[in-house]
Amino acid sequence: MAGKSRTYSSFKEQKNKRHRVRWILLGFLAFYALYTFLTTFIFSTRVLENDTMQPNLRIGDRFICSSYTFYRLLPDVSWLNAAPPLKRGNVVLVDMSLKESQNFAEILLDGLVRFFTLQRGRVSNQGEQLYMKRVIGLPGDEITMTNYVFRVKPKDGSYPFTEFELWDKPYDVTIPEVPALWDESIPFSGNIETFVLGEDECFVLSDDRSNTNDSRTWGPIPLDYVLGKALFRYWPIMRLGRP
Repeated sequence: MAGKSRTYSSFKEQKNKRHRVRWILLGFLAFYALYTFLTTFIFSTRVLENDTMQPNLRIGDRFICSSYTFYRLLPDVSWLNAAPPLKRGNVVLVDMSLKESQNFAEILLDGLVRFFTLQRGRVSNQGEQLYMKRVIGLPGDEITMTNYVFRVKPKDGSYPFTEFELWDKPYDVTIPEVPALWDESIPFSGNIETFVLGEDECFVLSDDRSNTNDSRTWGPIPLDYVLGKALFRYWPIMRLGRP
């Protein structure tokens, strides 16, 4: 009888152990699903990995960013027939990898690796094509640049404004010094002739107006390339606030 009792007790312990493992796995999967949903459709945290947004934002600054994915999935709402949730002057997250075809399996695996490595690891080069930039122009805007400062005539507007007049929060730009005979035909010359953005395009720039990648080299980008907006800088603590 004692042997049967020990066997029953051992079987019961193994069953309880399997039960606990099952609940741990289910809890982990639920947490991962919630994490994936929140970071895909609601918000994400991002680290600025370069100095292209100086002097306003610095390398290592950390931000809470909104997501426009959910907005795009709403019925009867599109970038074309509704005002996009963007304003001139917003700091946004741009994904230039969307120019290329996306492999769903690679995206899924990349998400798992990022989750387990706290966003430090990756299996694709998508992270290398994520940029934080400032929105200068929206669909239909007329844009020109003189000495690295943009003037924007809003769609249906009567006259142009400087980029700083169209944003309620002041920001500075870094104006590079260039030789007097610098070739005006290259993207970083400091001057761009007047052009008009298409109905699904925006124009994004670095605050550092030297030779950094932005719409001066990419050209106007589709609104779909904008993943979301930087809402709040939470680190470093001394610079908490809206970017």
